[in-house]
Amino acid sequence: MTDQTNDPEPSPGETEVTPPRVLSPEAKRALAEAEERRRLADAEAKARPREINGPKGIEPTRYGDWERKGILSDF
Repeated sequence: MTDQTNDPEPSPGETEVTPPRVLSPEAKRALAEAEERRRLADAEAKARPREINGPKGIEPTRYGDWERKGILSDF
């Protein structure tokens, strides 16, 4: 008689399906707040006029200091 309580391992072509995680109310609230922050940041970025001949990439003054190529300068 074989033991049928153990599930066979998936073959190499199959992937194991994991059940969805149950999130706590705090985690759901944190995810909703993060999504709202992303939405507001995207709206603000679209509303901001395009800079001509400005620095490329992300805003170099986002931390209150000037950052360029990994070097920070205080104002």
